Amino acid sequence: MTKTQILWVDDEIELLKPHILFLNQKGYGVETAQSGIEALDIIKKQNFDIIFLDEQMPGLDGLDTLERINEINPNIPVVMITKSEEENIMEEAIGQQISDYIIKPVNPNQILLSLKKILQQKTLVSEKTNLNYQQEFQKISMDIGMTNDATSWSQLFKKLIQWELRMDAIQDQQMNDILQSQFQEANRAFFRFVKSNYEDWVNGDKNAPILSHQIFKKYVFPDIKDNTLLLVIDNLRYDQWLTIAPMIEDFYRIKKDDLYYAILPTATQYARNSIFGGMMPLELKKHYPKWWKDDTDEGGKNLHEADFMNAQIKRNNLPIKANYIKILNQQFGQKIIQQFNRLKNYDLNVIVYNFVDMLSHAKTEMDLIKELASNDKAYRSLTKSWFMNSPLFEIIKLAATNKMRLLITTDHGTISVKRPTKVISTKESSLNLRYKTGKSLTYNDKDVYAVENPEKIKLPSTGINSSYIFAKEDYFLVYPMNYNYYVDYFADTYQHGGISMQEMIIPFIELEPK
Repeated sequence: MTKTQILWVDDEIELLKPHILFLNQKGYGVETAQSGIEALDIIKKQNFDIIFLDEQMPGLDGLDTLERINEINPNIPVVMITKSEEENIMEEAIGQQISDYIIKPVNPNQILLSLKKILQQKTLVSEKTNLNYQQEFQKISMDIGMTNDATSWSQLFKKLIQWELRMDAIQDQQMNDILQSQFQEANRAFFRFVKSNYEDWVNGDKNAPILSHQIFKKYVFPDIKDNTLLLVIDNLRYDQWLTIAPMIEDFYRIKKDDLYYAILPTATQYARNSIFGGMMPLELKKHYPKWWKDDTDEGGKNLHEADFMNAQIKRNNLPIKANYIKILNQQFGQKIIQQFNRLKNYDLNVIVYNFVDMLSHAKTEMDLIKELASNDKAYRSLTKSWFMNSPLFEIIKLAATNKMRLLITTDHGTISVKRPTKVISTKESSLNLRYKTGKSLTYNDKDVYAVENPEKIKLPSTGINSSYIFAKEDYFLVYPMNYNYYVDYFADTYQHGGISMQEMIIPFIELEPK
């Protein structure tokens, strides 16, 4: 059995040798640091089960060190050790989610007891989390009303997701309901923001965020080097990325954690083709008509991603050898693991992994998945469980062993749809629940972003007088025929194609092997 690994941080560490020897005799492994700066350097390179941290140290004191530890890895339990008995210091440390608090002089049994009761601090964390969120609630509400640029919306989205994950940990349903209401309020304002700015963004506005068709140019090509691996995990939301990130961080160090915006519709055939083609869909159809398929065309819509990618590399005059792989099932994933050494022959390997997309669709079609992913928290948990045992995780481990530069992104996210809105159209219209394209669309204008001339937002027309509509927030588009049946069938399922932060604001991560 692996020893519990302890990092003990104290500027007078030499005086604690008897305590360290005692812990060694009890079967614990102990690493030491004499300052906060030294401790942070060690934590970036090595994993620990628990940290004992002196509060009063010269330079970076214990509370400041604790704050930075949480930025590196908020999951490490920390025991604060101090000479001070001031109540405010204790409250501040507990509020930052320390696991225990010990007053000097320390005796060995205190340390041993602290190690054994480390999980008993959950009540204090819950109370402090609730208090902190209540204090920040008003500021977030003000930010929702005042945010008016894409970068600020990304930052606000990050903040809401981080609070969502913290609420998962404390399991307070009442506070979580309040947070979800605030998330809904934010999505209402976000829809208005996108509706007002999207046309300008796709037509060269200097204030536009990075969009799908710019990913290779902005993120992949500038630092291209031997053995770069780009993973495109279909349908991976930012909260799902944060859920699997701690497992990846055992092998990789995060160098860049960015958010970019998926184009509309936030659907695979548009967003992912644009990623690989380096163009908006209208331009892809114009320049590569034999590879592009409209919604109403028969056949697969993403069968030419490798062709689009190679064409983009050629347009940019890059002397690189690229390899494209699409993994649709576990068996093929295992095959890639067995043949991993072949990836070393390419400058750029791109792997598209489709499991998360299949998981979201399975919730619509399978009662078992509906039970397992009944809400966002459960959906994240299911994602984590899948990833932990997936061929994708094994591929990432192999990439780290081979010192490959790793890039992780997605094409769009998803949202759990709650509210139906009626739409009437011809038989030739598309079937997606979050957007429709076709002619003679009739809809509730308050529930959608409607674009009568698709070329204005760089989308191809699917026919004469065809238009697009994109559902806002958590609405889904339902035809009048058998309306109640389809409302019951699709409510609380994960869909994509429309306008919400969860669908549009998505991760691009750069990692370097440890």
